[in-house]
Amino acid sequence: MKKVYGSASEALDGVLHDGMTIAAGGFGLCGIPELLLSAIRDAGTKDLTFASNNAGVDDFGIGILLQTRQVKKMISSYVGENAEFMRQYLSGELELEFNPQGTLAERMRAAGCGIPGFYTKTGVGTVIAEGKEHKDFDGETYILERGIFADLSIVKAWKADATGNLVFRKTARNFNPPAAMCGKVCVAEVEEIVPTGSLDPDSIHLPGIYVHRLIQGEHEKRIEQRTTRAA
Repeated sequence: MKKVYGSASEALDGVLHDGMTIAAGGFGLCGIPELLLSAIRDAGTKDLTFASNNAGVDDFGIGILLQTRQVKKMISSYVGENAEFMRQYLSGELELEFNPQGTLAERMRAAGCGIPGFYTKTGVGTVIAEGKEHKDFDGETYILERGIFADLSIVKAWKADATGNLVFRKTARNFNPPAAMCGKVCVAEVEEIVPTGSLDPDSIHLPGIYVHRLIQGEHEKRIEQRTTRAA
C-alpha cells in the first residue's frame, strides 16, 4: 500500500470533513505538524474538535486554525501561550475540555490500544472530576476517563521509512506517538524519509502499522519564549 504522498494536501485528500475530531501531536512548539495544519486551514474544514496538549501560539500550530474560526472545541492541557485561544474561550466562542497532561496522553494511548476507558486518581476532588464516574479501589477513589478515538491523527516526526516507521527527536516524542495511535487515519509529516530497512529496529519509536499516509517537507524551528541575559 502506498504511504508516501507528494504534499500535505494530497495526503489529506478524502479524509477531511466538517465536524470531525483530530488528534494532533506536539508539545509546546516542538513536534507540531505545521504542514498538515496549514493544509487543513487551506481546505476550509470547520467545526473541528482538536485533541492536543496545547494550541501552539497565535500564528503557529493550531493557532492558525483558531484565527480562521475553524475550531469548535479543544481537548487540551495547557493554553497559556495563545492569546486568541484565551480570548475565544473567555468570550464563549470556543469549547474547552481541560485534561491533566498524563491523562490526555493516556486517553490517546488507550484508544490506540482499543481500550475504551480507564480509572485514574488524577483530578479526583477537582473540577476535572465533575460529571465523571467515581469508583473506589483498595480504599482510594478514582475517576473514569474515556479513550479518545479520533477521526484523524496528524503528527510530526524526525525520520521515517517508506512503510511509515517513525523516529522522533527529544520533546517531539511526548505527545506525537499516542496522538498517532488513536486516529482512524494517521498522517505523518517528517523531515526525512530514508530507505526501508535502514532504520535500526530498536530505535523505532512508532511502528508503521499506525501510520497510513506520509509526507516529507521543510519545517520551521520555533521556541515559545526567548529569554536572554547580559553576559
